[in-house]
Amino acid sequence: MEYENKLVLAPMVRVGTLPFRLLAAQCGADITYGEEIIDHKLVKCERKVNEYIRSIDFVEKGTENVVFRTCLQERNQVVFQIGTSDAVRALTAAQIVCRDVAAIDINMGCPKSFSISGGMGAALLSKPQLIHDILTTLKRNLDTPVTCKIRLLKSSQDTVELARRIEKTGVSALAIHGRRVADRPRDPAKWTEIADVVSALSIPVIANGDVFEYADFKRIRVATGASSVMVARGALWNVSMFSPEGKVHWEDVKRKYVRKSILWDNDVKSTKHTLKEMIMHYSCLELPEGKSVIKSETLADIAQLYGQERYYQFVNTNRGLVNGITYEVL
Repeated sequence: MEYENKLVLAPMVRVGTLPFRLLAAQCGADITYGEEIIDHKLVKCERKVNEYIRSIDFVEKGTENVVFRTCLQERNQVVFQIGTSDAVRALTAAQIVCRDVAAIDINMGCPKSFSISGGMGAALLSKPQLIHDILTTLKRNLDTPVTCKIRLLKSSQDTVELARRIEKTGVSALAIHGRRVADRPRDPAKWTEIADVVSALSIPVIANGDVFEYADFKRIRVATGASSVMVARGALWNVSMFSPEGKVHWEDVKRKYVRKSILWDNDVKSTKHTLKEMIMHYSCLELPEGKSVIKSETLADIAQLYGQERYYQFVNTNRGLVNGITYEVL
């Protein structure tokens, strides 16, 4: 995995599933992070090859609950992000998926209460020894590249000091969200503080924060000196922002996402969540489209709403006869 001059899809809970990752890659993303998966959940999973849709599924034992789904098409660009507070458990989880992904990332930046209360995410920022233990344990025992994603600390000096400690563990790259834990999305990302970290490290730094247009990729790289750029909300609202040719209309993006969800049999709750996030940015859930998405119970319902009934029927009639790449052009 190379981290120089890359456009990166950020990890997003309930959004960064296989269909959205593949759509991002199709639009121009070089590296695609999956949604954070908690180690406690992954260690209860077993790997299964899904011959029906030609995917690789990590399924909770004793259930049909797919915790993580990937495919050979994204093998060299998908990053699996783990939520953890324990080095041994993190390694156990990583060993389950490492042969099917391009890299393993540890979430050290999530400010949500469910992560912090479990000692995960941003809670790790105040535990440098635990960070060291987790990352060095993974590095010693995995051939897969290991990275982590952090947020800014209270001062730029503190962030630089932590970043240097992380670099010494041997990670392949460090992603930095240019906001502190207490900051809200509306607060401007502090690109200058990302630049302070970049100047202090020799490993690639992936800059994240306030990237909404293709032109912003260059702007943040020039401002920070970062090797690569990561984007979350901008891609969620219109994933075609990864394309140097410019964005396509968000209505077209929704239809493409629905087709990917059908093709890869995505969980309908995940598909609905992603569509609702798109709708809320450009419109309102109280309008007919939003209400219809909320009422939808199956992918067939979603297909009908977005005029993809024939595609839905074709895919589900012909699964196993042609591969997923062929479906893409239908």
